[in-house]
Amino acid sequence: QLQLVESGGGLVQPGGSLRLSCVASGSSLEYYSIGWFRQAPGKGREGVSCINLSGGSTNYVGSAKDRFTISRDNAKNTVWLQMNSLKPEDTAVYYCAAGWPITTVQYRCPDDVEYTYWGQGTQVTVSS
Repeated sequence: QLQLVESGGGLVQPGGSLRLSCVASGSSLEYYSIGWFRQAPGKGREGVSCINLSGGSTNYVGSAKDRFTISRDNAKNTVWLQMNSLKPEDTAVYYCAAGWPITTVQYRCPDDVEYTYWGQGTQVTVSS
């Protein structure tokens, strides 16, 4: 059974940076495509970024483009989301998800329903 644990969230000033980590256990992450999602209070779950099994294809959703970078090291069973130029509207709980989505990552990020395993989330707050 795959388990995912996110970390790295916290309180940052607008314009600041955070690096979120998603560490897998119970199974090798190399078998899974990964997505990052976020959910702000009163909002639905929103896709942020995604990466295919090998890391050779990545994609971003909306405002994450040009500010965030997703990466993975399967040998370390870890996926990261580097978040730069953070804005107050980035405030949310961030989740990583793993699975075998039908959607091809290089074209667009899969929807949340396409993933099977989820982490517990890590809070990101961007505020002055």
